[in-house]
Amino acid sequence: MRHRHFNPSIIEEFFGALAIAGTMVTSPLSRTWYSSWGATEQEETMTLPGDDIVLEPELTSTRAITIQAPRSSVWPWLVQMGQGRGGLYSYERLENLVGCDMQNADRIIPEYQQLEIGDKVRLVPEGKDLYFDVAHIEPGHAIILSGDTPPTTWAFILKSYEHDSTRLLVRWRQDYEPTFGNIVGWRYVTDPITFIMERKLLQGIKVRAESVPESPHS
Repeated sequence: MRHRHFNPSIIEEFFGALAIAGTMVTSPLSRTWYSSWGATEQEETMTLPGDDIVLEPELTSTRAITIQAPRSSVWPWLVQMGQGRGGLYSYERLENLVGCDMQNADRIIPEYQQLEIGDKVRLVPEGKDLYFDVAHIEPGHAIILSGDTPPTTWAFILKSYEHDSTRLLVRWRQDYEPTFGNIVGWRYVTDPITFIMERKLLQGIKVRAESVPESPHS
């Protein structure tokens, strides 16, 4: 089978960079909107797997997207996420400008379909200290990633939706000492960047799952 290439064009990456800059500037006013991008009010407030790891977060977001494919077609793309695996399906060129060495897969890769508690999901090449640990996994339903510095969870939840489609929810919970530097750094710099990259991740998973209805063993 010939595989499609799903990565954004250079022009799309350029506009992604502009979106990051714009979101950083407008963050004090726009954060209420982008912290719940795509999610319903019910999804934003419901308890999800992994919420019990960071109990009193300083920073939270819940974003979502509807994928016109069953959970079984979406799950393999989640399992293989990470640097050195299937990538993060976002703005690859922007990620690589800061040394991520990310390569986004355009197919389901059988050798990356195993994920267990304690495994590392890296954001940068091995040897650099930027990764999440798999804290919890429910096959076909949830992957909860966690980090310690600062305490953070990044949860990916699949819920069956109408007409054999799927809702993909992504929840971020992060705690940190609420000093001036941390608030500026995490809330007004890192958080806007995370939104733009995570939105593209959601869109990247959607287009892949809807366009490549193949199994890991095909």
